[in-house]
Amino acid sequence: MFKEFLAIIRELFLLLRVIQPKHRKGHTMANNKSAKKRILQTAVRTERNRYYRTKIKNTVKAVHEAVEASDKDLAQAAFKKANQSIHALVSKGFIKKTTAARKVSRLHKMVNKIEA
Repeated sequence: MFKEFLAIIRELFLLLRVIQPKHRKGHTMANNKSAKKRILQTAVRTERNRYYRTKIKNTVKAVHEAVEASDKDLAQAAFKKANQSIHALVSKGFIKKTTAARKVSRLHKMVNKIEA
């Protein structure tokens, strides 16, 4: 998954070198080297953040689907994976510790409500 992400970033860099950024009304296009670099950095960060947001959504969705199906084993396995991925993003600084704790707590309550 991460290799695919890196491939997307490489393609993005190549595209941004070929295509000049469009300017918005009232704003001039980047002319100096540092401004162009900032545009590239912003594009890379945007792609990285989109990847992480999607990853969180998909892991949480897997838990929700398992809970709706009332499958305790599948829900616990999905919860374990979601817990790991959410806390990995905390260590990367993508989300705050309290936000992660809130998400994990809500998922745990859902999993525990399933009748065995």
